[in-house]
Amino acid sequence: MAERRFLIVTASIGSGHSKAAEAVEEELKKVYPKAFIRIVDFSAWDVSPATAFMKASYLFMLHFIPNLYNLMYCFTGGKAGGLSVQSLISASTARDIRALVRKYQPDVVICTHPFPAGAASWRKARHPHEFLFATAITDYSVHQMWIYPNVDRYFVAREAMKTDLAAAGLPTEHIYVTGIPIMEAFTQPVDRTATFRRLNLSPDSPVVLLMGGGLGLGGVEAALTELEQFAGSIQILVVAGRNEKLRRRVEALARRSRHEIRAWGYSSEIRALMAAASFLITKPGALTISEALAAELPLVLHDPIPGPEAQNAAYMARCGVAVWVSEPKKLGEVLQQLLTEPERLQNMRERARAMKRPNAAHNIGAVLIDALEQRSDEEA
Repeated sequence: MAERRFLIVTASIGSGHSKAAEAVEEELKKVYPKAFIRIVDFSAWDVSPATAFMKASYLFMLHFIPNLYNLMYCFTGGKAGGLSVQSLISASTARDIRALVRKYQPDVVICTHPFPAGAASWRKARHPHEFLFATAITDYSVHQMWIYPNVDRYFVAREAMKTDLAAAGLPTEHIYVTGIPIMEAFTQPVDRTATFRRLNLSPDSPVVLLMGGGLGLGGVEAALTELEQFAGSIQILVVAGRNEKLRRRVEALARRSRHEIRAWGYSSEIRALMAAASFLITKPGALTISEALAAELPLVLHDPIPGPEAQNAAYMARCGVAVWVSEPKKLGEVLQQLLTEPERLQNMRERARAMKRPNAAHNIGAVLIDALEQRSDEEA
């Protein structure tokens, strides 16, 4: 097993893709403790300048012209527009993936973002036996930018996505419905009473968790403004991600709030905070949703990034695990209702329990192990 080499290629455009990569790495280390496993951020300037430029452009559009990003997302979602952009991206990043493959000599390349997946597909088409190629789609819907013909194994969140990939012409035997990979910590039960004691929380007041993803987006301050209007006693836990300015603003608000408010930056305490929370208010990033499902935590989804996050929110609302606040002016009304309707929250928890796929990373690892064994037998 020591000879196995894994290259996991992600892009730090938001934290979800990177977190999925880390979950796959965690699982592979259990199976191949002596293997070479490397995670590479394809959006780093010294790895792929073209992807780094696209990341910078993406963040600029989100902050200043989100409607333009939404138009681009819709344009590339169609086959004609998507294929043309896919070809352009793959061609512009082909040298970057070639450099990584030559440097690390992987047996397996696993992508958790569509940009490196396009580059790896380009490489695989020209060198079909060089490596086993797998892609984990880190959304709850399939966009054209994820669809490539040279992927040996696809991992998707739900059955409908397998149907969509098959309709696009991909072989069903290469598509596995595993869920989205999350860290093992989210698969483990947590003692809620002990967590309350450790965090010095009162069991007599609801606990509301606010998260804005790794970038600290997601309308956190708007949600805090609405919660401030609630007359009852609540405890508010805020995770600001890497957005230090947001964390400082939350701490300033906490000093004058009628409620107990605590703020974290990028935190390793997420599993414990989810265990303590009555519900989570967040933008609908797929990794955060998957972690919340594993924790059986009701969701209030709002302020999505245009495109995939809006689709994630709509799907979770249809499934009954979330309330999607598509109109910002209704956020306060929704929060007032949930804070006074414990039966509704319990029903949402039960729906989350039925939907969760906490063992996605384990199942992905099992499929990859089997594929490697098959490949070894064929080469023998």
